Amino acid sequence: MELFSSSIERNGIKGERKQIGDNMEVSVIIPNFNGIAFLDSVLGSLEGQTLKNFEVILVDNGSADGSCSFVSANYPWVHIIELPDNFGFCRAVNEGIKAAKAPYVLLLNNDTEVKEDFVEQMLLAIRRHKNAFSCAARMVQYHDRDKLDDAGNYYCALGWSFARGKGKNIDLYQKEEKIFSACGGAAIYRKKIMEKIGYFDEEHFAYLEDTDIGYCARIYGYENWYAPDAVVYHVGSGTSGSRYNHFKTRYSSRNNIYLIYKNMPLLQIILNLPFLAAGFLIKFLFFALKGMGKEYLAGIKNGFSISMNHRKVPFSVKHLPNYCKIQLELWENMFRRIRA
Repeated sequence: MELFSSSIERNGIKGERKQIGDNMEVSVIIPNFNGIAFLDSVLGSLEGQTLKNFEVILVDNGSADGSCSFVSANYPWVHIIELPDNFGFCRAVNEGIKAAKAPYVLLLNNDTEVKEDFVEQMLLAIRRHKNAFSCAARMVQYHDRDKLDDAGNYYCALGWSFARGKGKNIDLYQKEEKIFSACGGAAIYRKKIMEKIGYFDEEHFAYLEDTDIGYCARIYGYENWYAPDAVVYHVGSGTSGSRYNHFKTRYSSRNNIYLIYKNMPLLQIILNLPFLAAGFLIKFLFFALKGMGKEYLAGIKNGFSISMNHRKVPFSVKHLPNYCKIQLELWENMFRRIRA
């Protein structure tokens, strides 16, 4: 195995960053597409981590802004995987996961900055929960650090995925607890479970892929947890450019249809159909008011099309208790969302 070592000068202080392959505990994977403006912040914050035996893998999706040259010159301890084109979030992180040397993989968006004990706290959190597939970080808004960005993801019977705590006061959500799924922008996963249930579904390209894999893990009986002591500051939409845009609207509706088809048995789809129909109608009206109604409907149409060409998560009677537990959560999360 390799020994990565570099000497880097920052603000007149010389520091050394070493990663020893024989004792790697965590592999941090950062997908990147034309994100050079953010890379100094995220990689600089990873230099001084309290945990030392971890590696950083940057997977570049064919950037044309000099991202790879910048990282090579300034952060030579980062292992770079260069893809020839923009294959999306899922393909990028899958390439990183396959190259990872550690038993735990920590996905981190490029438009982030982490606290000095971030990697250590993520590792401690997932080790505390032996049946955990993933643990989600406490995501704080980068430009308004008195507000949360994400305290765990939820999915509900309306077919809506939402970030718990988004925009709320920083003092809330201090308790470590189970969540529906982890936001892939800052989450740690057990690689051996991923090898069992499958990696991120590359059909998603981007958006809802983290809900999809978290949902799948729940079907197999695993848990997803929220780790409030692991803090990350998140710019948000660093790659897509804005919270609402035509690309994101189309892919979100497309992937939501596919997520439902893939993870819900037919009887569960029928059971939730009235709620799903209402949820999609409300979303359509919302995006229509923003001038993106056509994109939303086009995404739904495309979602049905790709669903017909892909396999569902295999149904097993032994997973029936997990399906029942998930269904109760879908209803509970629906009321939670309505009250929010």
